[in-house]
Amino acid sequence: MLGACAELFRDEPPSAELMAAVAPFGGGMGSSGRICGTLSGALAVIGFTLGKTEPKDRDHKLMWKLSHKMVTSFDEICTPYGGTNCTDIARINWKNHVSVLNFYKNPESTRKNCVQVIRETSNFLYDLITEHFPEKN
Repeated sequence: MLGACAELFRDEPPSAELMAAVAPFGGGMGSSGRICGTLSGALAVIGFTLGKTEPKDRDHKLMWKLSHKMVTSFDEICTPYGGTNCTDIARINWKNHVSVLNFYKNPESTRKNCVQVIRETSNFLYDLITEHFPEKN
């Protein structure tokens, strides 16, 4: 999410270090099945754009506003799956090797749920960006 969407907000891509820092978001935070990494990635995009860059700086009010809208929308996007956790959406045990192989190799697996959530989240994030940064449209 961060790598794909961050350039909508800023002219330069996220650094390799930042990309590495968000890598463990997948599989519901470190393959734990908890909160979907797509939401965390979307919030990282907003923070990458509007977050403070020095500890003494103040947070940008728009960052909090857009973050809240993103979280609220993500709740709605995930309603059909029963929650915002990876286990709700993907319905997989990331510690079970056979289940993980099926998830990635079987076109009928619940991976399609993840693809749908990523698509809808990306679309909402794009709309949010262009609403507040029309020059990025």
